[in-house]
Amino acid sequence: MIYPKLLPQANLGEIKLRIRPESDSLFRSGKTGSMTMTASEARSFGPQVRMERAGSIAVIAIDNPPINAGSLEVRRGLLDAVQAVTENTEVTGAVLIGEGTTFIAGSDLREFGQPLEDPQLPTVIQAVEVSPKPFVAAIHGAALGGGFELALGCDARVAAEDAVVGLPEVTLGIIPGAGGTQRLPRLVGLSKAIELICTGRRVSAPEASMLGLIDATFDMDLKAGAIAYASSLAGQKKPVIQRSVPREPEATIKAAEEKARKAGRERPPVLEAIRVIRLATEVTPLEALTTEREVFQRLRVSEEAFALRHHFFAERQATKPASLKEVEPHNIESVAVIGSGTMGVGIAVAALNAGFPVTLLDMDSQALERGRERLREHYEGSIARGKLSQEEVSACLNRLSIATDYEVLGTTDLFIEAVFEDLEVKQKVFRALDQVAHPNAILATNTSYLEVSRIAEVTRRPESVLGLHFFSPAQIMRLLEVVQAQHTGLEALATGMAFGRKLKKLPVLVQDSFGFIGNRIYAAYRAQCEYMLEEGAFPEEIDQALEAYGFAMGPFAVGDMSGLDIAWQMRKQRAAQRDPDARYVSIPDILCEMGRFGRKSGAGYYDYREDPKKGKPDPEVAEIIRSESERKGYTRHNFNEEEIQRRALLAMANEAALLLAEGVADRPADVDLVLVNGYGFPKWKGGPVFQARQKEPEDLAREFEELARLSEHGFRAADPASLFER
Repeated sequence: MIYPKLLPQANLGEIKLRIRPESDSLFRSGKTGSMTMTASEARSFGPQVRMERAGSIAVIAIDNPPINAGSLEVRRGLLDAVQAVTENTEVTGAVLIGEGTTFIAGSDLREFGQPLEDPQLPTVIQAVEVSPKPFVAAIHGAALGGGFELALGCDARVAAEDAVVGLPEVTLGIIPGAGGTQRLPRLVGLSKAIELICTGRRVSAPEASMLGLIDATFDMDLKAGAIAYASSLAGQKKPVIQRSVPREPEATIKAAEEKARKAGRERPPVLEAIRVIRLATEVTPLEALTTEREVFQRLRVSEEAFALRHHFFAERQATKPASLKEVEPHNIESVAVIGSGTMGVGIAVAALNAGFPVTLLDMDSQALERGRERLREHYEGSIARGKLSQEEVSACLNRLSIATDYEVLGTTDLFIEAVFEDLEVKQKVFRALDQVAHPNAILATNTSYLEVSRIAEVTRRPESVLGLHFFSPAQIMRLLEVVQAQHTGLEALATGMAFGRKLKKLPVLVQDSFGFIGNRIYAAYRAQCEYMLEEGAFPEEIDQALEAYGFAMGPFAVGDMSGLDIAWQMRKQRAAQRDPDARYVSIPDILCEMGRFGRKSGAGYYDYREDPKKGKPDPEVAEIIRSESERKGYTRHNFNEEEIQRRALLAMANEAALLLAEGVADRPADVDLVLVNGYGFPKWKGGPVFQARQKEPEDLAREFEELARLSEHGFRAADPASLFER
C-alpha cells in the first residue's frame, strides 16, 4: 500500500484537508472514533478484496493491479465485504479504497464482449446503498467508469488532491450502466451531466470538489482522512440516488444536448446517454436505473463498442512492443530540432510542452526568425484559448534556444531532422549531425516517405538512426510512427518509443518502407478514389460518401487543405520508378499544372475564391474529369454512396494485408491505430483491418480479386490471411 500507516488515535486536527461548506458540520462534531488498526480482524474476501478494522470503521481495500479493474472477482469480494460490514454490530461505517496507485480505474473490459456474470456492479452498489452503515469512497489516482459509479453509490467521496474522476463509457461505445446517468445529475444537474458523460472527460479533484462530486480533498494521508470522515458520519446515510436533481433552465439543458449531439456526430451512445440522463427528472429512480441497464447491455455488444474496445487494447499493446520489452532506452535530457518550418516548429512545441529543453536550428537566419515568430504566435494563442497559463508559457519559452550553428549541439541527446522532403537535403543534415553529436546521441528523421536506411547510410552510426514520423500539426496530432531502419539498434528504437510516450503521443513501431503504414495505405485509398473519378464519380460525391461513413474529411478536401503540390512533387520524384503500364490518373497533375494547389491558391479540386475554407464544386474541374474519362476510354456511370465506401475500404484493407505480409507493421491492430489517429478514419468503425475482419477470409479474397480487376494493371490483390493473424 502506498499510504503511510495510520496514526494511532489520530484526530482531525492532524489532517490537512479541504472540505465543501455543507460537509463542515460533520467535522465540527469531533466524532473521529478510534483509528487503531486491529490486524487480527483483517479478513480476505477472495484474492482481490481485503478488509481491516480501524476502531469501528471497516477499511475495504481493492487489490487488482495494475488499475484495480472491477473484475468479477473484485465484485464478488466487494459484495461479501459489504455484507460483512452490514452484519457486524461493532462496525459503524466503512471506507472503500484502492491499493497501489489508483482507486478503481474502470471495469474489466475483457468481460464486456460476453455475457456478464453475477454479481454485476449494480448489485454491489445497491448493497452499499441499502446497508444502514455509511460508506466513504477514498479516491486516489483515478476513479473512472464503474469505479466512479461505485463511488457515487457511496454516502460520501473523499479524494487525494491529484485524483481524477470520470465516466468515459460513451467513448467506448456504451453508456454508464451502473447508475452513473442517474446519480451524476443529482449532484451536478442535467446539463453538466450531459457534458461530462457525453465527452467522457476526466475531472480533477479540485474541479470535482467545486462541482459537488467530491466531499473533501486531502493533501496528506488519504486513508486516515477517509476513516475520520466515515467516523464523523456516525450512522448517517446519504444515498445520492435519493436526492433531487437541481433545477436549471430548459434552454441550458437543450444547449448542452445540442453541443453533445454535434460533437458526438449523432452516434447511438451519445443519443442514448442524453435520453437516459433526461429520465432522472421524468421517471422514478428504479425505472430510470432499469432503462439505463437495458441500454448499457444492448450497446456493449454493438459493433461500435467492439470496435472501440479493439482500440483500447490495441493502444496498450502498441506502446510496449514485445521486441523492446527488455531494452532500456537512453535518457533524453535535451532535444534539437533541425528545420524551423511548420513541422519543425510543431515538433519543438510538442517537446517544450513535455518539459524538454529544445534547440531549434536552421541555417537560414530569416527562416529561423519566422519559425520563432510562429512559435510565439502558437503560445499566445494557447493563452488566449485558456489552454496554458502565462506561467506555463513562460516556462516553455525559457526552455527554448535557437541556433544557426551545429557546433552548439554537442551535448544534445536527441536530434530530430524536419527539413524539406528531399533525400540529398536530409543526407546533408545527417552528415553534419554525425560530426557534432556525442556518441550516445540518437539521430531521428521526420521523413514521411523517404527510406530511413538511405538517410542513415551517410553516418558512421546507423544503429543510432531511426525515423520519428510526426503528423501535422505535430503539437496536436497524437500519432507518431517510430521507424526501424535496416541497422537501427533496439536501444534507439526503445528511446524513440519512450520519447513518444513522454510527449503524450501514441507511438507505433513500423519497419522502413515507402510511406511506412499510414502514407502507404492512404496512397492506395486515394488512388482508388481517383480511379472512381475516371469511371464516373466527382470529387464532391466521393468526399460526401466517405464523410457520411464517418471520415473527418474526404480525400479530395484533404488534398486541397494539405496542398496538392506536395504530393505532385513526390510523384515527380518517383516517376522513374513507376511501372509505365500501371494505371495512372493524371487529373491531380493537370490541376497542379494549372496552378490549382488547393486552398492556398484559391482553387484545387474545389473553388475557394468565395470562401477560403469551404470550397464548392467547380464546373471547370468537372469538365477536366469528363475529358480524362473520354481520353482513356471509360464509359462513365453513377456511383452510389455504398459503392464508393466499399471500394475505398477494400483498397485500404488490401494494402494493409500487403504491408502486413511484408512485415512493415508489427500487428494488424497497429494499422487501425495509424489510420484512426493520423488519417481521420472513424474510431467507432474500428479501422480498415477491423472492418475487413468482419468478413470471412474467402469472401474477402474474392473482393480483393474483383478490386484488382477494376483497378487494372499495377494493382496487386493481397492474400487476406495476414489480416487475421494475431
